Amino acid sequence: MAANKQMERRTFENNDECPIRNVVAQIGDKWSMLILFALVDGEDRFNSLKSRVIGISQRMLTHTLRSLEREGFVSRTVYPEVPVKVEYALTDLGRDLVKPLYQLVSWADSHHEEIKCARKAYDDRE
Repeated sequence: MAANKQMERRTFENNDECPIRNVVAQIGDKWSMLILFALVDGEDRFNSLKSRVIGISQRMLTHTLRSLEREGFVSRTVYPEVPVKVEYALTDLGRDLVKPLYQLVSWADSHHEEIKCARKAYDDRE
């Protein structure tokens, strides 16, 4: 029976076909979710986003916005003005993604103290 239970377990491959590696890992990095939630408020310009996502470097914001745009979560619009105006916004796919992420963020907020206590208890054992 143990052998059958072992066979029923899911496997996770380390390749581009794995939805966890290919999609979820992209939004689970240090900055992507913060940028996505900043754009929930509406379209925004680069420097405004940089000031709202405290601690992100210009290079990392550029890199993360490009990655989110590549995934289809964020759109980039360039307006032919002098100086050039560039705005970023959530796409329909990005707005759809933020809905379940909001549940995760709400869960993290409501369990934050428990998690901090668990971390402290673990660190005190070490």
